[in-house]
Amino acid sequence: MDSTKIKELNSLVLHRLSLYLNNCPDRITAKEVEDAAAYCKTSKEEAFRILIAGSLDLYGEKEIYNLYLRKMFKPLDVSVYRNDPYYKNIIIEGIRIGGRHTGTKTYKPYELFVYNDLLRLPDGRILPQVGYFEEDFSYPVIYQNNREWMLITPNEIETMKKPVAEAHGKVLTYGLGLGYYAYMVSEKPEVESVTVVECDDDAINLFKQQILPQFPHGHKLEILKCDAFEFALSDRVKAYDCVFADIWHDPSDGLEPYVFLKALEKPGIHYSYWIENTLKCYLKP
Repeated sequence: MDSTKIKELNSLVLHRLSLYLNNCPDRITAKEVEDAAAYCKTSKEEAFRILIAGSLDLYGEKEIYNLYLRKMFKPLDVSVYRNDPYYKNIIIEGIRIGGRHTGTKTYKPYELFVYNDLLRLPDGRILPQVGYFEEDFSYPVIYQNNREWMLITPNEIETMKKPVAEAHGKVLTYGLGLGYYAYMVSEKPEVESVTVVECDDDAINLFKQQILPQFPHGHKLEILKCDAFEFALSDRVKAYDCVFADIWHDPSDGLEPYVFLKALEKPGIHYSYWIENTLKCYLKP
């Protein structure tokens, strides 16, 4: 298949999937999946793919089904995330500070969500990694004026696995959030210290008052109230062995700061960036 055709298919699949995720991610119910599996005499996983194909208006598109849909959707194990160290050990409830408060959201059975970076295959295909659970899964959210401000979902957990695994020595991270990355790397014996650069006062106060006291190795952390770009432009970066950046919400606001920070990389330092593979997919035509 030529590159032009692959680009067309990439665009079509990403567009249809985006509409589904934004408008009706929980449209398909567990009952519908069970009924379809019984009727088609197939597994629930395959039945769900068939139903998704219909919802994306791609039912009957055999080429797209085989090249994309068969590889895109993955049933996830709830226990893997419930047993994540942060989920097990950090309690985020009863927090109210600066107009922000805690809550929870729940993925319903068979509700679709992006759980990892986009994959670019050697032939040029771009595959979204979309997952679902077969039972309810709740996750913590911090709301600001009843709008989502910060949250930790399976997407955050999966997309930070590689940066966490690579962290060592003196670690610098741009962006605090709810401290998932800071918690995970501070638990590593090979990490000497973790410096967090954050410019939001409420984020810093919430973290220091409610979350940091729960860190077993909180003594490793230092939080600097500073603009990430100003810090990146300074020579202070040279003091660190690893730098991780997570100051964007998604590719729509991440491409420009990612390119800016990449251009400032200094030799001898290991750099990593949240959802970098996804950002690269958007940068590369």
